[in-house]
Amino acid sequence: MQKRKLGTSGLEVSALGYGAMGLSSSYGPATNKQQAIAVIRAAFERGVTLFDTAQVYGPFANEELVGEAVAPFRRQVAIATKFGFQFDANAKETGLNSRPEHIRQMTEGSLRRLGVEAIDLYYQHRVDPSVPIEDVAGAVKNLIQEGKVKYFGLSEPGVQTIRRAHAVQPVTAIQSEYSLWFREPETNGVLAACEELGIGFVPFSPLGKGFLTGKIDETTTFDASDFRNIVPRFTEENRKANQTVVDFVTRIAESKHATPAQIALAWLLGQKPWIVPIPGTTKLHRLEENLGAAAIELTVDDLRMIDDAAAKITVHGARYPAHLLARVGR
Repeated sequence: MQKRKLGTSGLEVSALGYGAMGLSSSYGPATNKQQAIAVIRAAFERGVTLFDTAQVYGPFANEELVGEAVAPFRRQVAIATKFGFQFDANAKETGLNSRPEHIRQMTEGSLRRLGVEAIDLYYQHRVDPSVPIEDVAGAVKNLIQEGKVKYFGLSEPGVQTIRRAHAVQPVTAIQSEYSLWFREPETNGVLAACEELGIGFVPFSPLGKGFLTGKIDETTTFDASDFRNIVPRFTEENRKANQTVVDFVTRIAESKHATPAQIALAWLLGQKPWIVPIPGTTKLHRLEENLGAAAIELTVDDLRMIDDAAAKITVHGARYPAHLLARVGR
């Protein structure tokens, strides 16, 4: 697996990371613990050195899982986790909370669950409109100075938030959704700001929450607990309309003797050398398929052709329901 640097921070990781969220939440029942650990360790054996989790996944269970899974090779990998949510006595998420004292409190819990002395990459999970971003960046700066955190990140921020945070504590990585069927970071100024400021970019949902694999269509039934049941882009009508995206990616994949998922990931890798996608999966064969994307080279002409074709396709449906879109930074 090739390595990439997340901007100019000095943090070097595998070109493809691993997003662990789906092992514990969002896409149906939690994965069997031993199976989940086996997938994470298989990813490491195949060269993955960036593992992404968060306090809210589970909540908390995902951090414990990742911590246990990577323990045998902890010093050889980077763990990213995220803060910024409030939880009640039953560990149910109750809203945003990025007050500095709460960040410090939650950091101690993450360190314990992950079994580490320092968090490699610590993201604010969502921008908290009630707390100035300068206070958030200052709190993480203090944690870095104390040796409890190594690098600072932001998830789903707007450009002005990035600039204000970066002025207090250099931001190593921005994590936001980005894929062939959600390309807003290209037009909202986020990717341009990352390039200007020397910040890496970590796309989550690089396979469009599974849709770009070609394994989902209008007949697919999701588990009752699957997050996609409330996503407008995944209504039966929109899944049918959005098959044009999959058909287009599949045609390219066939010409490259690859799978649609591999083309979707290779396209992201071809955008910038400081982009590190974090596809997730619960299955070993899907893991191997995803990581195979790192060996696929798309030429400048290939990328231009893909962009030209994609520009003619309309994607139907919002990527989040309204209450979750309200948490996306501006």
